[in-house]
Amino acid sequence: MKKKTKSKPCLTRESQLSLFALVVLVGLGISTVFLMRNQMLKNAQMMGTALARNYAAERKADLMVYETLMNVGVTSIDQRVENNQSEEARIAAIEEWIKAYDNNLGVLFGENKVAAYAVYGQSTITPNGRQDSPDYDAEEAEWYKRAQNAEGTVIFTDVYTDRITGERIITMAKKSRRFDMILVMDIFPENFKFNGAPLELPENTSYFLCDRKGSLIYSQVKVKPEQKTHLREYMHGIVDQIKNGQQDAYNSFVTDLDGNKRAVYYTIMENGWVSVFTIPYKTVLQQLDRISLMFAGVFLVYFAVAGLMGLRDFRTKKKINSATRTVAVLGNSYYALYWIDCKCGTYQMIKDTSFIRSQIPEKGKYEQLMQAMVEVIEPEAVEEYQKSFSLENIRRLLEEQAYEFGGDFRRRFGAEYHWVNVRMLRDESLEPGQSVLCFRYVEKEKKQQLQERKLLENALEISRESEKVKIDFFNNMSHDMRTPLNAIIGMTTLASKNANDPKKVRNYLKKIGVASQQLLSLINDILDVSRIEQGKLRLDYQQFNLCQCISQCADPFRVQAETECKKFQVECRIKDEEVMGDAFRITQIMNNLLSNGFKFTSAGDEVSVSVTQIDRQGSAKYQIVVRDTGIGMKKEFLPQLFQPYNREMRFASQKIAGTGLGMSIVKNLVTQMSGQIQVESEENVGTVFTIVLPLSAAKTEKREMPQKKDPADNQNALLQGKRILVAEDNRINMEITEEILTMNGLEVTRAWDGMEAVQKFRQAPPHYFDAVLMDMQMPQMDGCEAAKQIRKTPFRQDAATVPIIAVTANAFAEDIAATVGAGMDAHISKPIDFNVLCETLEELIAKKADLRRQ
Repeated sequence: MKKKTKSKPCLTRESQLSLFALVVLVGLGISTVFLMRNQMLKNAQMMGTALARNYAAERKADLMVYETLMNVGVTSIDQRVENNQSEEARIAAIEEWIKAYDNNLGVLFGENKVAAYAVYGQSTITPNGRQDSPDYDAEEAEWYKRAQNAEGTVIFTDVYTDRITGERIITMAKKSRRFDMILVMDIFPENFKFNGAPLELPENTSYFLCDRKGSLIYSQVKVKPEQKTHLREYMHGIVDQIKNGQQDAYNSFVTDLDGNKRAVYYTIMENGWVSVFTIPYKTVLQQLDRISLMFAGVFLVYFAVAGLMGLRDFRTKKKINSATRTVAVLGNSYYALYWIDCKCGTYQMIKDTSFIRSQIPEKGKYEQLMQAMVEVIEPEAVEEYQKSFSLENIRRLLEEQAYEFGGDFRRRFGAEYHWVNVRMLRDESLEPGQSVLCFRYVEKEKKQQLQERKLLENALEISRESEKVKIDFFNNMSHDMRTPLNAIIGMTTLASKNANDPKKVRNYLKKIGVASQQLLSLINDILDVSRIEQGKLRLDYQQFNLCQCISQCADPFRVQAETECKKFQVECRIKDEEVMGDAFRITQIMNNLLSNGFKFTSAGDEVSVSVTQIDRQGSAKYQIVVRDTGIGMKKEFLPQLFQPYNREMRFASQKIAGTGLGMSIVKNLVTQMSGQIQVESEENVGTVFTIVLPLSAAKTEKREMPQKKDPADNQNALLQGKRILVAEDNRINMEITEEILTMNGLEVTRAWDGMEAVQKFRQAPPHYFDAVLMDMQMPQMDGCEAAKQIRKTPFRQDAATVPIIAVTANAFAEDIAATVGAGMDAHISKPIDFNVLCETLEELIAKKADLRRQ
């Protein structure tokens, strides 16, 4: 019996064809998935790189704001330095300017967001003054060296840790082309100001801006709180990979802090900073899962070839549409995107507003797109837009390898015009002759930019106006100081030629005295304004008789009124004459007002003063009214009357002396006394000043105002026989000082410079000299150094106690502070008031005697 053999199943030809078709289909599916995956990664790389470049371009525009502020600042500060000759004056001008500049930066960016200062020579000048430190040398700083070699251009440093504050900062700097000065601006990365709101990006997309070394400057990223400390190290690693070329391939990736794969797209800015986007792989390839499902369905129904092909076409189109939407999300920062093919002269619309879509097809000739744009662009910008974005100009830009070109203009949205930004972008990944035309809505950013520019223009205009006013002031001051100087020199010459005629000599000396007082008044005005501006003017409240004070102020003007044939009346109607206040400053106010009254009146006019008391709810106020019937003032000038350095030019044309500071001083003094001042004036009618001062009444007996003594009257008994060492290098000043002191019974020993004064003090027996008068500016050794050397004299008990009085023409607050720092006991300004000098000597010598008796 034959053994039956089991037949092997074989595939039918149809099955074999179906299996072959399935294998081919699987192969095609796998190949298609692989190819589409690569293509999606390439497309994402192209759009991601373009997005990174767009962000980099915005960052560059933002940095230009800081560069503009720096350039304007250096130009302004150069003008300040150029207008001052001495180093101290220049440093003072820089200190004043840097404080105003820092305030303006606070207005633009917010308080304490940006720190500005300047390095002038060896000095570091901040808004709080000079901050020189022996532990810090600016010349060793990276930004200082780069600014020195930058030939006047603005430099940016990388992020670094400040050695003083310990904070992370970025430093901008620019060197002046005219002076050894660098303007510096420290910016804190967390406060770095970028224009515009963050763009809508694909899900979980992150943006980073790093410096050349990979230090993080700015980020737009979502991380867990515990991951923030690792973010900087993470970005350092990414930037290192970028520099090594590890992120140049389209399929390269990094692993984020959560362990997920991310695609990296970047561009390197001109200053070396790196603009980086990272997008999760699953976001870039989110359509790939759909494609896999599509082929799984195809495998199940592969027998229905027609249905399979239709389904595949449907899924393929759906996938392409989804990919297009993904690209659109990457370009979501623009409201309109176009591919431009210059070779064919065509465009392809990627996205735009509904209005443009209704006017032109998605593809067409470039002329169609240009015509649609012309219809919505503001008329003033049409010609420039057509010229800048014509096919010919775009071709020229592409041939010149221009990666970016564009600008801002206004276009119509509905019935209103708004600011937009247009950019022509090209990339190496594009075909030759192709570019991308992008339109972005920038209305908010542009308005803010224009507002900031307006603020800068206003600040510059104010600075120019202030400079002009001060120049005018110095011109007037030069004229007004030369006028009395001319009188002094001229009268001195006449007196010497008529020495044998005592009557003429007395007349000349009287006029010399008047001119000298006028010159001293001008100088005192300048000193008072300096003290007021520095906030160092202080009031000395003492008890005094207000009526007597006003009367004594008026006495010199009574003689002037009689000489000039003018009527002058003073009326004081108050019940509480004894008050608490600063009699010296009230005298200063009255002298300014009465001086003005007599300046601007003619023969036959009237000047009057009235003082009344106003009692309100238990408090006393005193009203002082100074009225004249002179030429008056224009109403337009009244708002400027109390501003420093201002004078009505109509007055100046009449050769009337004055710096234009008197009314400013009056206003400040009245304000410091918590008072009020008002002025009414009419041309050719006259002027009325009304002052109200809240002076408290003193319930004590009336006291007479002290009368000045003639320094030539030998009435200082305490000074009889006292020995004074006088250090003075000017022979005339030495002669005058020695003569007056000798007339008051003192014995004078001369020293012609600071070194001789120190030698004579040390050579004399202990306690030989009762006091030392020390001039400040002398050859070989100045007064401050001489005073220090006297105080350091070894084995001399009197070295620490002998009264040393500074006698100098430098009467500003900082000069007085220098004398105190040198160990001096008092300060007397030139020209010397010998009454004050003798009183000061009496006080200090008596104090020294009391100390010796103890």
